[in-house]
Formats: sequence, C-alpha cells, structure tokens
Amino acid sequence: MVNEPDLSDFGLEPDATERRGRGRTDSPVGVTNLGAGSGAAGKLHPFGDLHTLQHLSARAARGVRQVFEGYWRSETRTWAEPLEVLRLADYRAARGDKLTAYLPLTMDGRPLLVVLDSQFVAELLDLFFGGTGDVSPTLALEFTPAADVLAQRVAAAMARTLQGAWEPLARAQFGAERCELGSNLIQGIEGDDVVISTRFGLARGSAKPLFVDVLYPVATLKPHTVALTGKVVAKPAEVDAEWRTQLTRAAMGVRLPVRSVLAEPTISLAKLMDLKEGDVIPISFGPDVPIVIGGVALGMGTVGTSNGRAAIRISKLEGPLL
Repeated sequence: MVNEPDLSDFGLEPDATERRGRGRTDSPVGVTNLGAGSGAAGKLHPFGDLHTLQHLSARAARGVRQVFEGYWRSETRTWAEPLEVLRLADYRAARGDKLTAYLPLTMDGRPLLVVLDSQFVAELLDLFFGGTGDVSPTLALEFTPAADVLAQRVAAAMARTLQGAWEPLARAQFGAERCELGSNLIQGIEGDDVVISTRFGLARGSAKPLFVDVLYPVATLKPHTVALTGKVVAKPAEVDAEWRTQLTRAAMGVRLPVRSVLAEPTISLAKLMDLKEGDVIPISFGPDVPIVIGGVALGMGTVGTSNGRAAIRISKLEGPLL
C-alpha cells in the first residue's frame, strides 16, 4: 500500500490532518491494494507505483476539508487514504444495495466519479437547512429533489478542489455534470473499466469519520501518463537580465527621507504653561548626532555647514541601530 506520501517531490509539507489517515477500515471486497509496482496491480494500470497521484490526493485533502467544513460549520479533520485499483463493477458490488450517490465529473472532457454514501448526503442536507447534522441511520430508498440539488453543489465544489490540486502537475479542466442521484446508470464508464480509487476521510470532533471517494478511470488518466510516472522536480527559473537591470534602476531611484534629531529637551508642565514669546529653551548635544534614513538609525554625524547651508558630515556608519 502507498503510505504516508513524501510531499517533498512537490515542495510541500504534509498537512497535520493528512497525517491522521490510518488506512481504510471499510474497503470494498476484492480491492487490489497497490504494491511496489509488480504483480496484479501493475497489470491494471500503466502508472507504476502511483506515488505522484498519492501526492495529489494528499494535496486535495486540504481542499476537501474546505468543501465540507462550510456545511458542518465546525473544525474538520481530513486525510487521504492509500490509493486502490479495482474494476468499477467490483467497487459497486462491494457497496452492496446501499443507496449511493455517484456524482459524475469530467477531467478535460473525460469522465470520473465522486461517490457519497446516502447517510453522508442526509447529514449534509440536514445541516444545510439549519439542523445539527445528527441524522439517525436510515435505509433510504431514493434521494429527494433537495438532495439532488445539494449533491450538484458538492460536485461543483469538488471539481474546483481537484483542479487546484492538479495544477502543479497538469492544467486539467475539471467540471461537474448534471446527474440524477440513485440512478444505476453511470454515463461514460463501464463496469469492466479499471478505476483508481482515492478515498478522503472526514471527521468533526469525536464523531465517526465519513468518507468521500473519487474514482479515476484509467482511460481518463492515460493522457497524463508521463506526468504521473515521473518525479516532479522544480527547475530554477532563468533570470531575465534586462528585467533585473530595470528592477535595479527602479530600486536605486527610490527616495528616502533623511533626518537628524539635535536634541530632545524636557521641561515641566508648569514651565510649559508659563512660556511666552522670547523665552529660550536651552538645549545641549554632543559632537555627534544620530542620522535616521527611512525611519532606521544608520549612523552618526557631526553638525556643520556646507555651501552656506546647515549640513551633517557622516562620521560613523553602524548599520541599523533600531
């Protein structure tokens, strides 16, 4: 199985919530777990060990949290489970007769699925209409029109999340398709098609985790075979010499205020109240005074004159003093 993906290939650090995954506790029967790339799993798809897709899933888990945290209105923990490879017919058979929402998405016009349990949909619907989300488990026979509309909103949000997660690897366009929940027909994917299942776990507080599955048909991912089988290595960008020269000139032309404080005498409030025109406030200062440029003390200087104007001769540069 692919465990604890090393996100360093993407220049990413693993999210704390992503490290909470413990492996699936309710995986479909007949699922082929990913090994080191050889064996039965390797024959089902051409993408090797799928580490890159696992990295994308870990990245997508953060977006999935944002999708459902808005409905739950409470802090949500999310993580990406290890990937699994199986045929769609086996996946559906493992779920049994339980009512399931299959939400069709597209990736550059090719199909994929987001799968939600009916209990999950019922909780979201209750929360959406101001409830607490604590819905008793029920054996629903069909989805309501309100559930259809809510599922469409979730599908659109998941499409945006997946598009953002894939952006470092490929600028794929994800979209949500119209659907009727509970239908046994899944457009564009046959039962014998091999899919790569990505499961996202979500939990709020001490509640039992719920799961969202994203099923990528192998045919949908084939155009990205090269990207999925190679490592993502950041290449240093070449510096544009002309741009750097112009930026340097612009920076050198920035004007900064220069000031110096000769003295800061203090007087009592009583003397301040008695001041009148012609009074003298004595001041004293040493041979050097501070030089402040742009609000930062840069050094010391001596007060004098230059070309008939008051001036300060820099006597010491000490770097930032504040």
